[in-house]
Amino acid sequence: MSCKQLSKGFILISTLFFYFLTLGCNQALYNAQKAAPDEKPNIIVGANQFDKYIALLKGKNIAIVANNTSVIFKNGKSKSNYQHLVDSLLSLKINIAKVFAPEHGFRGVADAGEIIINSKDEKTGVSVVSLYGENVKPSPSNLENIDVVVFDIQDVGVRFYTYLSTLHYVMEACAENGIPVIVLDRPNPNGHYIDGPVLEEKYKSFVGLHPVPIVYGMTIGEYAKMINGEKWLKNGVQCDLTVIPLKNYTHNATYSLPLRPSPNLPNDKSINLYASLCLFEGTNVSCGRGTEMQFQIFGSPYLPKDSYNFTFTPQPNYGSKTPKNMNQENYGLDLSKTENLSSLNFTWLIDAYNSSAQKEKFFNEESFNKLAGTIKLKEQIEQGLTFEEIKATWQQDLITFKKVREKYLIYQ
Repeated sequence: MSCKQLSKGFILISTLFFYFLTLGCNQALYNAQKAAPDEKPNIIVGANQFDKYIALLKGKNIAIVANNTSVIFKNGKSKSNYQHLVDSLLSLKINIAKVFAPEHGFRGVADAGEIIINSKDEKTGVSVVSLYGENVKPSPSNLENIDVVVFDIQDVGVRFYTYLSTLHYVMEACAENGIPVIVLDRPNPNGHYIDGPVLEEKYKSFVGLHPVPIVYGMTIGEYAKMINGEKWLKNGVQCDLTVIPLKNYTHNATYSLPLRPSPNLPNDKSINLYASLCLFEGTNVSCGRGTEMQFQIFGSPYLPKDSYNFTFTPQPNYGSKTPKNMNQENYGLDLSKTENLSSLNFTWLIDAYNSSAQKEKFFNEESFNKLAGTIKLKEQIEQGLTFEEIKATWQQDLITFKKVREKYLIYQ
């Protein structure tokens, strides 16, 4: 055999070897991809999509409803590199005439329930008008010479979170004054389930204005469409509403909030437990305000030490200057390591009532019923019903609500 023939044979064998080696590697890669699906596309918030709304703002006088969560992410995949929406729009020469501030204020540092006063933003000099306290709704004078109102606040998907009421009153004022509203949508970290009693008309308040369950499974943009479409605004008025939708979002998407949505929701666990623990706010039991574990623990001086062996003593801190049961030792449970919830859990509430040494003082009836949206829940707990028995009583209302909700969904 000649050297030329040997060379050809060697080349053929080498080619076949690398072909099968490559084939094997490709198969291994395919199997790995099947075992570990591709990373999901990054969720893009409405505020980041300038191309969808900047033309609606140019050359106009703009008012923005905003707090510390109203940010533009500078890098699509980085949640640590961001700029406030107001600062971003000012840098683009958008004329921001004023900012409307919800509960906790424009920069998001005030206590829950603390009165917010009108002021000027120190950083930008923009006038800040409070929508929490005596004035919850923009007045005609507040909206004088305003052409467009932009609403951009991170919601957590729970009915008694007061930013929904701020949204309602902003939409109502704008409808009455012929001013369009643009909602820049953001993900709902509790958007993966729907649960709880539906609010009854009698118990409407700033911690619940609409006939929806405690957890409603909608983004704030979808919720704005529902407020408008169901004519829940005063006298059935409807506002000129535009929603800038999210990209790459579904209601089952997992979304870790990059910033505290309010001072007492410090992390993902607190946000997940908030819907189930907040009803303790209408009782003599603390939800951990005045600690660094807000809405991840609960306790009371009136719960038995033997079965509630986690202790904490609330002290004034960021977000809570006068926490419930301040300077008292509270006996309760640490829930920070529990599995994430996909439904409400009121067993902790029911067990705490049954175990309390002060049952007659357990409920603050007015605030508890407003949070629950009904008097029935308090009565059911006092009657000794189990959580499963209680939960069965609101199922028909949830079926009715889901039919209403479906009309306004933007995402799957």
